Amino acid sequence: MLTDDMKSLITTYPLGFVASVNQDGTPNLSPKGTFVVLNDRQLAFGHIRSPKTMGNIAERPTVEINFLDVLARKAVRVRGRAHMFARSAPEFAPLFAVFSSWKGYTDIMKAVVRVDIETASLILSPAYDIGHTEAQLREQYRAKFTSL
Repeated sequence: MLTDDMKSLITTYPLGFVASVNQDGTPNLSPKGTFVVLNDRQLAFGHIRSPKTMGNIAERPTVEINFLDVLARKAVRVRGRAHMFARSAPEFAPLFAVFSSWKGYTDIMKAVVRVDIETASLILSPAYDIGHTEAQLREQYRAKFTSL
């Protein structure tokens, strides 16, 4: 499901925007900065401070997550079912082990959320359609952000 390019983008830019659905049917969008790729069909993130998102997932577990490489103007969109595992759950320890690179955050994680991926797609900016290359876009946006 996740290609090597998708996994690379997620690993390099682990800030994912998680969309869940509130009880009244309105969208809830929440950034999560602790994403890890578990395998081709699963992602995980640590629950640190997301009571609304966790409540939504408990009642309506379908989520969509977007990861963005702003310089290359490409993104990964993932949809799947989220499963939350509290520290007391037997599934927590093996999932939690993959967060070794998140030192400082692991002590405050209340749970780990595993997302079983149902669909994944790579999204490219229309700039690619008109002939721009990734290298050109990276240079253009690097210059833009450097000038700020």
